[in-house]
Amino acid sequence: MGTTSAASRDFLELLSGRRIGTISRRLSGDSASLVGKDLLVSAVNLQAIAASPEIEVHMPVTPDIVVAERARSRIAWRLLPFLFLLYVIAFLDRMNISAAALQMPGDLGFSDRVVGLGAGIFFLGYFLLGIPGALVAEQWSASRWIARIMISWGILTVLMAFIRTAWQFYLVRFLVGTAEAGFFPIVIVYLSHWFPNQDRAKAVARFYAANPLSFVIGSPLAGYLLGISWLSLRGWRWLFILEGIPAVVFGAITAFYLTDWPREASWLRSEERDWITEQLSREKQAKQQLRSYTVWQALGYRDVLLLTFAYFFALTGNYGIAFWLPTILKRLSSQSNLRVTLLAALPYLAGFLVQQFNGWHSDRTGERRWHAALPLLLSGVTLSLAVVWGSNIVLSVMLFTVVGACYFAFHPAFWTVPSAFLGESAAAASIGLINSVGNLGGFVGPLIMGYLVTRTHSFNAGLSYLVGSLCLSGLLMLAIGGGRRRVVLG
Repeated sequence: MGTTSAASRDFLELLSGRRIGTISRRLSGDSASLVGKDLLVSAVNLQAIAASPEIEVHMPVTPDIVVAERARSRIAWRLLPFLFLLYVIAFLDRMNISAAALQMPGDLGFSDRVVGLGAGIFFLGYFLLGIPGALVAEQWSASRWIARIMISWGILTVLMAFIRTAWQFYLVRFLVGTAEAGFFPIVIVYLSHWFPNQDRAKAVARFYAANPLSFVIGSPLAGYLLGISWLSLRGWRWLFILEGIPAVVFGAITAFYLTDWPREASWLRSEERDWITEQLSREKQAKQQLRSYTVWQALGYRDVLLLTFAYFFALTGNYGIAFWLPTILKRLSSQSNLRVTLLAALPYLAGFLVQQFNGWHSDRTGERRWHAALPLLLSGVTLSLAVVWGSNIVLSVMLFTVVGACYFAFHPAFWTVPSAFLGESAAAASIGLINSVGNLGGFVGPLIMGYLVTRTHSFNAGLSYLVGSLCLSGLLMLAIGGGRRRVVLG
């Protein structure tokens, strides 16, 4: 009786916010009763959940905490580093055009407008297969579809090295977009097969870290490759060749390395497979108790449409900057290509750091909407300052660095929203819709920037358009249904 009473006091201390280390050591000894240990486990779970003021908690059926932590750690270490590497390869192949634009237009006689259109036309192809790809991942095999995607876009990226005319440029960029379509939404769906909702923003943040870090890695690499000339081929051609080959190699590896579902994971212990399967099954049942959406109902749902337009305007702002930032810095500074690409990497390094913190904080608090909207609004406001003080190279680099830090911070919280209230095929289709339509912003942003630069001979008008896009995206995010969400955990 004395042990149970002590455990009860420890339980109340935990709920009041005190540290758990000393208490857990007291209850882990042989003298601790099973009741005391159960109280500790319940308190640990309640303390983690109660951090969110927006969640109405129903007492969960708590699994063994050791098995749970071991399963979560094993899944994260098995999947996230590999998916991170795949996304680095994807973004190197998607964004190498921005570095190639420092050299390719002069060799081929392309205007800024041609480069802007070719950079953006990628996303017209990308738009076509986003929803089907996500549904294939949900209903068939994510690992095999990711492998197919990577091998296809790797081969086409290599072909970019051999273009001669503007129409060849447009065609190959369009086909690369078609080949890559679905990669990102498939991975987001895939993560929902492995990570419970309370871990999902951190998982997305760790995966999405590849986005900014691909620029940190790719910008200096691209700057180096632009300086080589082998076999009578200029550096920009080798840039496409050497960055396309890894996609083919790792695409083949993906088919054997990734496991589609926890129940198929031989690398998990049986109790770990049972735990994660049970956790995800409870989430599915909880969402079905609130409301079950068909694919078509989900695609027409108000919040899904708001998410789609918010993502569209966010990516309009981002890609408009990303494709043109090396050129902007080159014309401001007249530095070498290598130095320009190093400067262009700074916003992405800052974005990586802030993104990880924002994903962690969003999971800790359980809040999603403001964690997505506020970074977008700050990104737009900071970009407006870069327009005002754009003639100063040092100040411009600092402001663009803050823009990048704020922009990349919004993604982890944003991508947890669809799977929080939609299940299975409805979530997959909605994620595909949001990503496909949203990525049309990657077509609009560079295209309008290229047009306005050609028309006004200045970047200010185009950057002002991107300011409006980022701010509008943040406002749309705030319009997504808030208030109290009833979450049934078990």
